[in-house]
Amino acid sequence: MVEFAPFLMVVAIVGIVSFTRLQRAKHGIVRNRHGDEMPIRDPDADRLRDELRALKERVAVLERIATDAHSRGSELEREIDALRRID
Repeated sequence: MVEFAPFLMVVAIVGIVSFTRLQRAKHGIVRNRHGDEMPIRDPDADRLRDELRALKERVAVLERIATDAHSRGSELEREIDALRRID
């Protein structure tokens, strides 16, 4: 068993390194040939990110319209009540 110890240690190290690389790739991180970590660029993810940004902008516009319409509506109600009191 002692003669297999270095071999088992090498196999364990290779297994750990391989597992770590697979986990990084699974989460979108790879290393280039210079050793720098880089995220994997996915065109679908970029498209979805752009679409989400556009939807957030639209929701913000709709929220602004809803709140402005509400304040205008209450203002209009006050003006109508003021006209009713005059009659």
